[in-house]
Amino acid sequence: MKGTMWRESPFTAAMSSCSSETVSGSTFKLVQMKSLHAEERRRRHTVLSSIGSPGASLVVWACCGALVILASFCYAELGTVIRESGGEYIYILRTAGPVVAFMLIFSSVLFVRPAGVAGISLSFAQYVVAPFYPDCPAPVLLVKCVAAVSIIVLASVNCLNVRFSMAIQVFFMVVKVMALAVIIVGGVVMLARGHTENFEDSFENTQLTINPIGIAFYQGLWSYDGWNNLNYVTEELKRPEVNLPRAVVIAISLVTGLYLLVNVSYLTVMTPTELMSSNAVAVTWGNKVLGSWGWIMSVAAALSAFGSLNGTFFSGGRVCFVAAREGHMPDILAMAHIHRLTPSPALIFTTIISLLVLIPGDFQSIVNYFSFTAWFFYGITLSGLLYLKIKKPELHRPYTVPIILPILVLIVAVFLVLAPIIDNPQIEYLYVTLFIASGAIVYIPIIHYKLCPGLLTKLTVFLQLFLEVAPAEKNL
Repeated sequence: MKGTMWRESPFTAAMSSCSSETVSGSTFKLVQMKSLHAEERRRRHTVLSSIGSPGASLVVWACCGALVILASFCYAELGTVIRESGGEYIYILRTAGPVVAFMLIFSSVLFVRPAGVAGISLSFAQYVVAPFYPDCPAPVLLVKCVAAVSIIVLASVNCLNVRFSMAIQVFFMVVKVMALAVIIVGGVVMLARGHTENFEDSFENTQLTINPIGIAFYQGLWSYDGWNNLNYVTEELKRPEVNLPRAVVIAISLVTGLYLLVNVSYLTVMTPTELMSSNAVAVTWGNKVLGSWGWIMSVAAALSAFGSLNGTFFSGGRVCFVAAREGHMPDILAMAHIHRLTPSPALIFTTIISLLVLIPGDFQSIVNYFSFTAWFFYGITLSGLLYLKIKKPELHRPYTVPIILPILVLIVAVFLVLAPIIDNPQIEYLYVTLFIASGAIVYIPIIHYKLCPGLLTKLTVFLQLFLEVAPAEKNL
């Protein structure tokens, strides 16, 4: 399967130096930049519409932040016990075995990551077209075309120049924080003027059945995606027993606080009905508070979503590399361009699958199926931590959490997986489950018995020559 072995790609060295700087300078930035999703602004009305009341929606956002912090502490212990990059994939591989690990990487590469790209691109497209359709929803075809163009543009940028992609990411991060700050300040001003009527009877009409709670958490937790990013680069971390939990506390606490304050601002300015009916919440807020300057919020939200999409492409190489190192993915997906020093095969593959996911999918369905799949594997990962605690207590643990923490998070993970199925079963969840299980079927002939290795080797060599890429000997 290996083509001609090149020396270590300069792209690898560039990424390693960047990662080292990130970890030593501001470890939490990797978590924070991914978690501050612009599409979080779109999740406001779906969380509210699912749970039914403003007060309960604030509770859901706070609980999502608390859940992510607890889960991150559990992952911090895993990262100090299993000091390998790769996140859930490597943890499941070391605790549950290669079949389940392949199911994860199969689902991640073919659905979870492309679904994330498709979801963020739809958010970006919605904010781009929203100013042109102030009184009605934008045409679905137009939104998807804009989303597809954004995917192709950013995939091209990341394939051509990784350093430029890194540089513009900082700009997008600044835009995100500034936009959130404007919303928070605007809400504080409105509260100071006595606009508190939307908080009266704030828990009225709360939906306390299983399915609404589960869907509300799906929508909220999507906005915190990125909380486990540091576990994908464990091998590059300095003192992970210190930096992992510290990054979690600083970044996720900050993000949770920002989300809650922005929620309060939205609910101060807009009634629950206005918030739930809005297709672009930040734009509606901007029109009501900033008047003729409301278009600024649309631009800021679009740039924020564009930055999140860029960050998703930028961080996509590590899991593919680790899986290829373990023999679970084609080597071509872990290669870098020999001149441009970018992981172009993985980016091109993710782009193609993302465009396919974009065709039939709508934003809310993508988020629900994404969260369902993600928390299924989070639950398996946390089960692995419990296994290590009970069966292998002798392992060196520079950082450890009480056993009650992984038990609690595992219970929540099981609830999140089963909630939408038990209370309101939909055939789509069966399709997602069958897709996850199909990874085991693919594993047996392709990975275990290595069916048609000669054909795969020829394809790898052809693509390596056609794309001008070379194997990288270190983590991308």
